[in-house]
Amino acid sequence: MSPETGIPFRETCCRVRPFEENVQGAERVPYSEFRPDLMGSAKLEPEGRFEAGSLQSFTLVYTAGRFGIDDTGSLKIGFRFATDFGPVQFDDPAAPGYTTVEASNGAELECRWEFKRNIRPWSRSLYIGVKKHFLAEGDTVTIRFGDRRQGSPGIRLQTFCETRFEFRVFVDAIATYDYVALPSSPAIQVGPGPAAEWHAVLPTLVRKDESFRLSIKANDAWGNPSDQVDQTLRLEASRPIDGLPDEVTFEAGAFACIVEPLVLREAGDATVTVRDAAGAELARSNPIRAVAESERLHYWGDLHGQSNETLGTNTAREYFLFGRDRSFLDVCSHQGNDFQITGEFWKDLNILTAELDVPGRFVCIPGYEWSANTAVGGDRNVFYRSEGRPIVRSSHAQVPDMADEGVDAHDAHTLFEALQGEDCVMYAHCGGRYADIAFAHDGRLETAVEVHSSWGTFEWLVQDAFEKGFRVGIVANSDGHKGRVGASYPGASFFGALGGLTCFLAGRLDRDAIFEAIRRRHHYATTGNRLYLDVRARLATSGRVFLRDPALGPAEAQAASELLMGDIAEVVDDEVELAVEAVGSAPILQLDIFDGPDLIESVRPYGAEDLGARLRLVYQGAEYRGRARTTTWDGALRIDGNAVREARMFNNWNLDRGLTVHDAGHVSWKAVTTGNFGGIDLWLEEADAGRLAITTRHAEAKIDIAEIGREDLIYDAGGLDRALRLSRLPETMTACHMTHTLKAKVRPEGDTRLFVRVTQEDGHRAWSSPLYLFRRA
Repeated sequence: MSPETGIPFRETCCRVRPFEENVQGAERVPYSEFRPDLMGSAKLEPEGRFEAGSLQSFTLVYTAGRFGIDDTGSLKIGFRFATDFGPVQFDDPAAPGYTTVEASNGAELECRWEFKRNIRPWSRSLYIGVKKHFLAEGDTVTIRFGDRRQGSPGIRLQTFCETRFEFRVFVDAIATYDYVALPSSPAIQVGPGPAAEWHAVLPTLVRKDESFRLSIKANDAWGNPSDQVDQTLRLEASRPIDGLPDEVTFEAGAFACIVEPLVLREAGDATVTVRDAAGAELARSNPIRAVAESERLHYWGDLHGQSNETLGTNTAREYFLFGRDRSFLDVCSHQGNDFQITGEFWKDLNILTAELDVPGRFVCIPGYEWSANTAVGGDRNVFYRSEGRPIVRSSHAQVPDMADEGVDAHDAHTLFEALQGEDCVMYAHCGGRYADIAFAHDGRLETAVEVHSSWGTFEWLVQDAFEKGFRVGIVANSDGHKGRVGASYPGASFFGALGGLTCFLAGRLDRDAIFEAIRRRHHYATTGNRLYLDVRARLATSGRVFLRDPALGPAEAQAASELLMGDIAEVVDDEVELAVEAVGSAPILQLDIFDGPDLIESVRPYGAEDLGARLRLVYQGAEYRGRARTTTWDGALRIDGNAVREARMFNNWNLDRGLTVHDAGHVSWKAVTTGNFGGIDLWLEEADAGRLAITTRHAEAKIDIAEIGREDLIYDAGGLDRALRLSRLPETMTACHMTHTLKAKVRPEGDTRLFVRVTQEDGHRAWSSPLYLFRRA
């Protein structure tokens, strides 16, 4: 208690503030608020817009304020958590990132480049300590980021766009380590570079004679939609599409080119190829299927990411508009960390989702991320059917206004209790923290687990659900922090994967239909590509499909002889016919069919007779479940008695990493995985000659090339599903369409859980939500 006021103290950062001061504060300021006007000023040169991922040189001059900076006081130049700016280094004047710091009065300074040593969201920071002497008012500290005076090419800007990229300056003038943010810090704009990779996006499933659109964009080298395109494009359809012109103009300054309305008059599949004026192929669209009639269509969503009001990049409005207009999403939600969402921002976010939600065009869903520590349940996504609902936080860790602390849910059990009766659904996911669904789960609310995001791939989370007997669907999202919801590339930081997407099977595009699809698990997940996937179970004897999980209470049921992915059904027969159809966005490598944790069958579109002189090396897995899951796979291979005529890498999303062919017998690479997988394809001069030796930090392999066949050779590498895999492929793959049926046994007791995983040649994957079948008693 304060001896002066009798009011309880609450500690924020290093300064203790009265509780009432926090309640009345309209804005969260997690630093000392003592006289920022007396803490000095900062100026940056040059200013303006700069290309994402480019090498630049900036000079920031801090001028000390009224107090100066005392001996052992310090500055911090903070950058947002998600940034991959830099890194800053002080040792090699000729290398990228070389940074110099000097005081005008000759004070000796100590510098460190730190990650997560500053209060979020300004997690990355340059620490500048006054080691000897002090600064007086008017003295300056000059920081040259990417100092080119001794040969450095500069410092790399972050690889993603930001309207206001800030060099946030914090001052510890009195050597208390209690920092004050300057009232104004310098900033620049980070914009996209020139076009490097083209994308053409179509819907996946439409009804014939109903209109749709083709969306075209050109990303720069780091995955940012470019506004530096000014050219004529030629369009070619694989079958007639009404309304599709022969040519369109992609105008300078635009981030996308939209062609509409388009119509398919006949049922069937189609793609659109985009070519430049000379006829060179720029992009081929994902497949679109037109059907005469369908109860449900396919709608693509990314429901998991955040903006700079919490830990992400750019504003919430920019976030949603990127998803709608540059990722071409049908469904989107915002998932800020609850302990950073102020009451004011929660109200603003609800106003924004209500404004942008347009049935038939774009479904915008209010929600937040319940961001508790794993020990008390871990991360969960909460999605509300309507605006104006309460935010039940895991804590008020960075929300000074404590007025609604009484509704906090400090563990997942309390969260589920608090949300009973709310019109909402939830996902369990793995981000920094991971959801422990063995600790707590409520199937009435938590309908799905997230198998993939920018953080990696987490099939173990699906297996956790199977082990506990939960009936959940499978989703994927981006969990994006870089302002690119729906197309979240990892950049050059510790994120190791392209963000995922979920395809919802719904009768129409509005909240009611999407929420019903989620509650019935009618959706499939991908690693960011858009393929067509259909998984059905056909029953010889009619069964009953339940609209909700009957294990959780009374549930309406309907007679059915055909079941859809995600359905929960009571069946009579001891086997069902499982029918799978996939139309890939690239050639399909393999279909894996599972009953829960058990692999039933693997199907490939090629046989042993199709194999050639092409080998595939795959590296996969993670260190463990937590934040430091990234596995470094830097390695090399050597071939004796044969030669490499071509080598290609797949699932490498970081331009800093990649493949180096030293000579025909020596290849090396730099790569990481975070639960996902990547790899290298080798085309050899001879199919079976020679011997191969592979060296990585975690596993090694030595084998005669003639021994490598269609089935994977697996070399365990410890960790979490970590391994090297070697196999042989056809030299060229073209099969984008696969169908397969099999008779699947229904367990006499308990659930049969049938789902499919599709792997494409390009490294993309998809997972259907399981069908849950149980025998009639």
